[in-house]
Amino acid sequence: MALIPYSLTRHLLFALDPEQAHDLTMDTLARVQHSPLACAISQTRVDDPVSLAGLRFPNRVGLAAGLDKNGRCIDALGSLGFGFVEVGTVTPLPQPGNPKPRMWRLTEAHALINRLGFNNDGLAAFIANVQRAHFREQGGILGLNIGKNAATPIERAVDDYLIGLDGVYPHADYVTVNISSPNTQNLRALQSDEALEALLTALAARDAVLARQHGRKVPLFVKIAPDLTEEQVRVIAGALKRHGISGVVATNTTISREAVKHLPHAEQAGGLSGAPVFEASNAVIRQLRAELGAGFPIIGVGGVMSGADACAKVAAGADLVQIYTGFIYKGPELVTEAAKALKAAR
Repeated sequence: MALIPYSLTRHLLFALDPEQAHDLTMDTLARVQHSPLACAISQTRVDDPVSLAGLRFPNRVGLAAGLDKNGRCIDALGSLGFGFVEVGTVTPLPQPGNPKPRMWRLTEAHALINRLGFNNDGLAAFIANVQRAHFREQGGILGLNIGKNAATPIERAVDDYLIGLDGVYPHADYVTVNISSPNTQNLRALQSDEALEALLTALAARDAVLARQHGRKVPLFVKIAPDLTEEQVRVIAGALKRHGISGVVATNTTISREAVKHLPHAEQAGGLSGAPVFEASNAVIRQLRAELGAGFPIIGVGGVMSGADACAKVAAGADLVQIYTGFIYKGPELVTEAAKALKAAR
């Protein structure tokens, strides 16, 4: 059990601007993770193993991409009880992201809005950080999430994803292809029929080459949005199966403001995460499960704020769950609560 109650930490962090609080947290975790102070944040991982996509996950609760975009804090985050940790999104070249301010709390709704825009230090720095981490050696599963640079024209997006895949492949347990952030112009267009077909064709071909080169097949997941019609979900599901993609992450943040339109900051552009995304995410998961069948891996993410929410994600059709905004509001205790609830529900 962590020595520092999150209720105290949260009070201090929520007094800061959201991005300042994020940066302070990540800087602190990076400094602490390989020091004697690491014991002050670590907590026991719930043992609830599950095999999925050829991988053995220690438990079914993971950290969603976006919190640690540069892979600086993998070991610290892994010590908090997660069965798997996903870091990124990383782009081939460093980029600053969108102008600040670009993150807001909607505390009453247990939600966040961000328009960060894939701010990260680039692929070379990301890989160097990943190589320093010991989480995989300790039995954790590490996902690496790749995207495209904002300056890359959408018609050249495939090039960026192939560069990212080449770079992260040797260091990942699985790779997530992020085509659903609302904060990079036109990125979500890659979820459309023709663009998705071209992207998945290129990724599947490169994956086969890399698997032969490295002597192992790294599962590829695709992360999709909650703001899709039933027909769009049907098309995506068909494309994933047709191209032999290993799994799907459902879902990213939403551009809808229906659930929070009465709250301060709701008018800010960007992706809304947290409790208001819960039902939309579950609806996509349910349809994906119906379209993809029983054996296709689905990671459910969006609005998990309790153990009951994690169980509802699995009941909707997810095999694993991820948390991010819930982690910010509830702290590391949520990791243990969710993992215990899922274990008890087996």
